[in-house]
Amino acid sequence: MAATLSCGPEALLSHGSAAALWGFGRELGQQIEVSICAAADRRRPGVHTYRRPSIHAHDRCEHCGIPVTSPVRTLIDLATILSPTALERAVNEADKRELVDPEELRAALVRYPNERGVARLRTLLDRRTFRLSDSDLEILFRPIAHKAGLPQPQTKQMVNDFEVDFFWPDLGLVVETDGLRYHRTPSQQARALLRDQTHTAAGMTPLRFSHAQIKYEPERVRTNLAAVAWRLRAA
Repeated sequence: MAATLSCGPEALLSHGSAAALWGFGRELGQQIEVSICAAADRRRPGVHTYRRPSIHAHDRCEHCGIPVTSPVRTLIDLATILSPTALERAVNEADKRELVDPEELRAALVRYPNERGVARLRTLLDRRTFRLSDSDLEILFRPIAHKAGLPQPQTKQMVNDFEVDFFWPDLGLVVETDGLRYHRTPSQQARALLRDQTHTAAGMTPLRFSHAQIKYEPERVRTNLAAVAWRLRAA
């Protein structure tokens, strides 16, 4: 509060300091980070100031009585300084705390054309909320399974009263795919757990891959499929 007030009435806590205040990050280094309008001239010991051409109304919030950048603005700022892994962790934590909805966050980025950090955040969100159509999913997944040494799977079969994406009855192997990483409701999470538990109780092996893994990490999917198939054949 003292650092922000000392930088003038337009100043906002920002970057790592804002993330720490919101609860989805931590301060970086020994200085408190504050954003100010470019025209202001505020230098304070222990305070790192970021000059902005202007500070929009939708970027302004107050939390615990302290003027602070909004969660969306804070995540954009973090995207300029954090590694991809740390940025993903911050988005996950903000989602968990119900400060941002990843779908709404992605839509909000259009308000920030040419801003630093937006491209990295957009790439992260597009990758993690990526969803294939059923036909595209099957087209991409079948060659991966073939390279893993598996025969052609049965698709959209009812197994243990659940419709599954891919099924190898001779191996008892069930593969389910997940289109959305973020913001799954508790009922969706519970149903996914029930599906996996039911297949396991029936003596089968359930595997779950995201659509993004199938699209962007086919080699990792192939390696895991091959390892599981080898174990099941050995058994």
